[in-house]
Amino acid sequence: MGFPMGKKKKLKAKVRALKAALATLTEKPVAQVSPLAPETFPDLPIIRGARFATAMAGVRYAGRTDVMLAHLAPGSVVAGTFTRSGTRSASVLDAQAKIMGDEPEGAAILVNSGNSNAFTGAAGVASVNAIAGAVAEKLDLPVSRVFTASTGVIGEKLPHERITAVLDGLAGALSEDALPDAARAIMTTDTYPKGAAATVLIGGQPVQIAGIAKGSGMIAPDMATMLVYIFTDAKITRAALQSIVSRGCDASFNCITVDSDTSTSDMLLVAATGASDMPLIESATSEEGRAFAEALDGVTLDLAHQVVRDGEGATKFVEVAVTGARSDADARRVAMAIANSPLVKTAIAGEDPNWGRVVMAIGKSGAEADRDRLSIRFGPHLVAQNGEVAPSYTEEIGATYMRGDNLVIGVDLRLGTGAAKVWTCDLTNRYIEINADYRS
Repeated sequence: MGFPMGKKKKLKAKVRALKAALATLTEKPVAQVSPLAPETFPDLPIIRGARFATAMAGVRYAGRTDVMLAHLAPGSVVAGTFTRSGTRSASVLDAQAKIMGDEPEGAAILVNSGNSNAFTGAAGVASVNAIAGAVAEKLDLPVSRVFTASTGVIGEKLPHERITAVLDGLAGALSEDALPDAARAIMTTDTYPKGAAATVLIGGQPVQIAGIAKGSGMIAPDMATMLVYIFTDAKITRAALQSIVSRGCDASFNCITVDSDTSTSDMLLVAATGASDMPLIESATSEEGRAFAEALDGVTLDLAHQVVRDGEGATKFVEVAVTGARSDADARRVAMAIANSPLVKTAIAGEDPNWGRVVMAIGKSGAEADRDRLSIRFGPHLVAQNGEVAPSYTEEIGATYMRGDNLVIGVDLRLGTGAAKVWTCDLTNRYIEINADYRS
C-alpha cells in the first residue's frame, strides 16, 4: 500500500533536506592539483614577532581546516591594498578603515574560508564586529588592530559563532612555524597552497620575508588576487611600507588575470614586526628601502604567478608582453585585452596558434594601433608583421610551440616606447565545471 500523495511529498521534502544537511557535513572532494603547480611547497623562514595557528571551524565543510590566525608582536606595522569592487565585503571595508592605524600594541589577522561574508548587509558587519571583538579580547588587543578576511561563497550569512568557538584553541596553538598550515587554511577552489620567501641583507643584517596567498578564480586586476598575507621582520615605518606595497602590487597582482572578474573580497596585507636588527627604513626611496622593496617585489610576483598557475582549470601559463606602444597605459590596455579574451584563451587551451584572435584583441583594446606596423610573436617565432603573416612562419611552427605549458605572446606596436607585461592562463572546460558546481 503506497503513501498518500501529501505524505509522499512531505517524505520527499524530508529526504532532500536530509541530503542537503549531510552535504554540509561532508568534506568536498580534493581537486586534482594543477599541472602548473610548483613541485614542492617552499621552505618559509621563521618571522620573529609573528605567530600562526589554524583550526577546523566547520564554516562550510566539516573536517576541513578553514580558519587561520596570525598574531603580531607589539611594534608591528601593517600596510595593504584592497579590491576596488563596488560590492566590497564587510571585512574589506573594515580593514580599509583600520589600515592607517599605527598603534604600538601589536596586531592580529583572522581569515576564514568557505564563506566570503559578502553581500550580507548588516549581518555581515555584525559578524566582522563579533569576530574582531572576540580576537581582540582573547589576545588583549584594541579592536582597531584586528583585521579579518573571509573568502568563499557570496551572499550567505557567515556563521561567525563557529569561528569564535575555536578561538581558545587558536590562541593556545600559536606558533612561529605554522605559516605553511595557514596557507592551506585559506584555500577555497585552490588546488595547492601558495607560499614564497626571500632573505635580503640590509645594513649587514638579514631580513626575512615570507608570504602566502589564495586565489584560483574570480581573478582580475583591481587589487588583484583573492587573499595575500606577507610577513617580514623588517624594521620600517608604516608610511614607507605602504608606499612599497602599493607600488609593488601594481607590478604583480594588478598584472594578473584568470577570468577578468574582480572579487568582492580581495585583500593584500603586509605586516612588518621590526624584529630584525637592521636600521629603520624611513623612506621607500632610500638605499635600504629600495633593497627591501626589491626582495618584497620578488615575493609578491612569485605569489601572483602561482595564483595564475592555479587558475581554475588552467593547463597553460601565459605571459603577454607588449612593447612599442604610444604609452605604458596603452601597452597595458593591449596586454589585458589579449589576456582577457575568451577567444584567445580558448585557442591556447586547444593548442591552436590562431594569431588572428590576437589581432582582434589588439584592435578592440582601445589603444592606438596601426595594423600595418605591428608584429606578433609566439615565443621566439615571428608570426605576423607589416599587416600580414611573416614569410618564415608556418602553422606547424605555431602548433608545436602551443603544445608547451609556458607560453609567451609578444606584440610590438612600433609606435613608441610604452611597454607592459601581464600574466594569464588558458580557458578550459574544467573552468566551467568548477564554477557550475561551486556551491553544490
